[in-house]
Amino acid sequence: MEEQNEKMDPAPFTEKVDLLKNAIGNVIVGQERSVDLILSAILARGHVLLEGVPGVAKTLLAKMIAKLINADFSRIQFTPDLMPSDVLGTSVFDIKTGEFSFHPGPVFADVILVDEINRAPAKTQSALFEVMEERQATIDGALHKMSPVYTILATQNPVEQEGTYKLPEAQLDRFMMKITIPYPSLEEEIEILERHHQNARLTKLEDITPIISRDEILDMFGYVEKVFIEKSLMHYIASVIQQTRNSKAVYLGASPRASVALLQSSKAMALLQGRNFVTPEDIKTIAPFVLQHRLILTAEAEMEGHTPLKVVQRLIEKVEVPK
Repeated sequence: MEEQNEKMDPAPFTEKVDLLKNAIGNVIVGQERSVDLILSAILARGHVLLEGVPGVAKTLLAKMIAKLINADFSRIQFTPDLMPSDVLGTSVFDIKTGEFSFHPGPVFADVILVDEINRAPAKTQSALFEVMEERQATIDGALHKMSPVYTILATQNPVEQEGTYKLPEAQLDRFMMKITIPYPSLEEEIEILERHHQNARLTKLEDITPIISRDEILDMFGYVEKVFIEKSLMHYIASVIQQTRNSKAVYLGASPRASVALLQSSKAMALLQGRNFVTPEDIKTIAPFVLQHRLILTAEAEMEGHTPLKVVQRLIEKVEVPK
């Protein structure tokens, strides 16, 4: 495996990723960390839960990434009256042929933006989560497989909780990462205003051309698998996960699925940084976003004002970093 790793040169990959990031930067100011995390999740073949107040470019970011990787894009606005068939599709009777034909729903795309996922009832959420996990759907007895690039980017508004349906913890575990899109800094907000004032500096979404082809994305999946990770770092990942299960502040710790997600996303993050090997810093950088939505804190910890993100960061610091 190490011999195979030595031959794997990440330079062509890094060049493409740099072009992709620059293209995003021409449209979206800031959000570099969020972009790295989303790209890591896509390359690790995981789904992402995006949380942030309205107006911080969650939808635009999802559309941009889909366009730049030449992926089929669809958007589903979750509402309280949305039915599973509105997401998955339905079979329609054709009078001419006398047979039922399947009309695929918006979930049959490469990159799917699910807006306000917590606004749909449990039945519709479950239909989506099943497809997310299995990457296939059985409808009217027929099996329909999803695209190899299939990625769900779901948004959740942290305010306006009236009329929403909280996502069950078991279902949250199906997201590889939860990323909070922050407000821009003062300097970034000034740049946003300057770009809008000088309209010529605004790049329109329809003018953007793909930078990475579908075949290149599939090749990149193979690159991620070849990224080397020391055994000591696998032990480090397992130790971090064990900490979440033994902490007095945590009622329910991370599952083995979280371990695998942390491994895969760390390899993808290393590749995005232009390396063909994982470092402890890759794991420390990405672990809070892989773990925060998988933990349930104790009532005492919540009363003391702790958040899952803060608890994860504190637990990571407790684990000795391999040298």
